[in-house]
Amino acid sequence: MHAAPESTSTALDRLLDLALAWESTGGVRALTGVAEAMAGVRNGGTSGLHPRSSDAPPPAEVERRIGELSPAARTLLEHVDEQGGEATTGSSRHHVSVADAATPAEELLARRLLVPRTAGAVVLPGEVGLALRGGRTTREPVDEVPEVATSERSASLVDRAAAGAAFEVVRRVELLLDHWGTAPPTALRSGGLGVRDLKATAALLHVDEPTAALLVETAYAAGLLATAADRDGNPAWVPTDLVDTWSAREAADRWAHLARAWLDTSRLPSLVGQRDPQGKAWNALQPELSSGLAAETRRMALEVLAGLPAGQVVATGTGPPSVVACVAWRRPRRPRTRAEQVAAALVEAAALGVCGLGGLAAYARVLLDGEDPAPALAGLLPEPVDHVLLQADLTAVAPGPLESSLARRLQLVADVESRGGATVYRFTPGSVRRALDSGWTAVELHEFVGSVSRTPVPQPLTYLVDDTARTYGAVRVGAVEAFLRSDDESALTELEHHPRAAGLGLRRIAPTVLVSTTPLDVLLPRLRELGGSPVVEAPDGTVHVARPDVLRARTPKDRRTASAAGARTAAHRAAAASSVVTAIRAGDRAASARPAGAATLSPSGSLAALREAVETRTSVVISYVDNHGTSTERVVHPVSVEGGQLTAHDQRSDDVRTFAVHRITSVGPVAASP
Repeated sequence: MHAAPESTSTALDRLLDLALAWESTGGVRALTGVAEAMAGVRNGGTSGLHPRSSDAPPPAEVERRIGELSPAARTLLEHVDEQGGEATTGSSRHHVSVADAATPAEELLARRLLVPRTAGAVVLPGEVGLALRGGRTTREPVDEVPEVATSERSASLVDRAAAGAAFEVVRRVELLLDHWGTAPPTALRSGGLGVRDLKATAALLHVDEPTAALLVETAYAAGLLATAADRDGNPAWVPTDLVDTWSAREAADRWAHLARAWLDTSRLPSLVGQRDPQGKAWNALQPELSSGLAAETRRMALEVLAGLPAGQVVATGTGPPSVVACVAWRRPRRPRTRAEQVAAALVEAAALGVCGLGGLAAYARVLLDGEDPAPALAGLLPEPVDHVLLQADLTAVAPGPLESSLARRLQLVADVESRGGATVYRFTPGSVRRALDSGWTAVELHEFVGSVSRTPVPQPLTYLVDDTARTYGAVRVGAVEAFLRSDDESALTELEHHPRAAGLGLRRIAPTVLVSTTPLDVLLPRLRELGGSPVVEAPDGTVHVARPDVLRARTPKDRRTASAAGARTAAHRAAAASSVVTAIRAGDRAASARPAGAATLSPSGSLAALREAVETRTSVVISYVDNHGTSTERVVHPVSVEGGQLTAHDQRSDDVRTFAVHRITSVGPVAASP
């Protein structure tokens, strides 16, 4: 271990106290389950914890064999060690002598400095990794806490900047919920939000798409969004009934609700728009967009910021990578994606108002402690105003954040032109028409703008409302599914007043034209049932003639060509032959490795021998009796022994299998090769 002796002793004592290690006659050894859980996991660019293979060279031979390598092979070996101790060899031969080695990879394989595994992979034995690092498990000291790159910033300035972002988050989430309450986006079959809907949401909130995804995911985590059927019965993303009580609370309380949800959620908004391993883009609100480490990562990243001295914040540029390194030092066994999650947590915290200017806000420290941050935040938020200032250019200026009810009504009758300390709303014919569509009258519009303005209502705004209301409804539009046209007005009159035609939705719009709300494919047979002989009219006025489509059925499988069946048979035979060859070769290896005079063991004896093989990470030869009473000998590499079952890599099947311990009659070491 690359650390001071006192740090190493302290770490060993803690492992013994936690029962993760035990003292044996050969020294301190890790518990079997711990070794299995940590095997193959990268630890700061080290492969020293890979399980020892039976094919690995003895420790005394490692230094000599490394010294025989060419510069290219030595460089390759160190690269494999730095990248975690696992690699693939491509077209290199796995079984080659030292004299026949033609590539650097073959040099390492010939000297057993890289050990083959399944699927063309190779691993670096622990002994080789220790030799490369001078007998240490890591290249860098592990007892030195990485320093966070910081810069000076006033705490009050950090709090004000974070509070401004927090207020904007609350306002944008409220705007999002209001809009989706009347025009909900369709939910994808996978349960996510479509790319087009996310772009439209970003345009609505005046933010970029990653920030829009963060706001949507945070609202979902807070229980403010869920899937439900829209007006047409299709699944859509709509606000929940919790929105009504959430909107009635103070702005600080609403932010605290969102911040708690973000801090504890397992969702990963930062992955939205990126590609998964299969090359498919992640969608917002997708069920698979989560990780069990997300909540822990956020909290640890914020705890690093909380531990900075007063007046210090994370430096721009170099600060976030240093925070990532600090979190990685505290949790070195986490996957490589942890670094991306830490960086994303810092960006999300700044966007949500948890942080400001690289520092943790004072009220966010209260949030981390599990207490209510609303009282500390309330004093930093601006007081809402209940009025606007109307101007002659058809705009209204809000001198501060408006009350929620006033902001909703004003956004209905005017469009937001610019946001900031003073939001500017513009009245247009389209915005006034939008209010009229929602049921407002011209009188109500005049009363509203007059009651919320501290300045007189300018004459151009009065004219705009009156002119729009005067032309509103002059042209009316309705929905029809079909029309009926006839030169015989009496025939249409008879159909219109037929007792059985009441459900067809017929309405006369001209002496020779009827329209219907019934689809054409339903209307046509219904009219024929009433005794008429209607025909379908084409767009050019001619009679439309249609013949039924020709249907075809899929050819049954047993009638396919003989050549395809022959090809399948040949493939099956080739696969069977390959399986037989693999079994024969495994049997030959088991016969050559059979120990002389192996005695039959009891189940407890087999269990003890297998546990010893797991601890020493050595391959053994077992005699196994199957369900039919047939005894076979197999060369296996034990992985674990739990619940009366042996999990091991079987050389015969070249795969990991399980064996019942009570069916193992003997366990012996693999005989040395002649």
